Amino acid sequence: MARIAGVNLPAKKRIEVALTYIYGIGPSRAKEILAKTGVDPNTKVMDLTEQEVTALRREVESYPVEGDLRRQVRAHIQRLIDIGCYRGIRHKQGLPVRGQKTRSNARTWKGPRPAKAGKRK
Repeated sequence: MARIAGVNLPAKKRIEVALTYIYGIGPSRAKEILAKTGVDPNTKVMDLTEQEVTALRREVESYPVEGDLRRQVRAHIQRLIDIGCYRGIRHKQGLPVRGQKTRSNARTWKGPRPAKAGKRK
């Protein structure tokens, strides 16, 4: 099992898919990393050599991933809240930020509906 950026990659998956388990690496960045390191995308994680794992680790370190990226995103949101802009207010209130309607949807942001009085299940 390879450990890259503090994440244990699943041993039976292809390395192209397994790299996406790291926060901040999606499919396109995974392909880019594999192209730069010269590792075959179809190789399973358990079949990687130690040199390939080292090369992947070194390449992944050049991107903001995991804890650093999470801190960076949190800092950006906190900046919006601090300056009091519209997006910051929406984050603070727990409502959708990007212009979605809230009359009938937005249950993820708003949480479960309050129970109605007198309604039986």
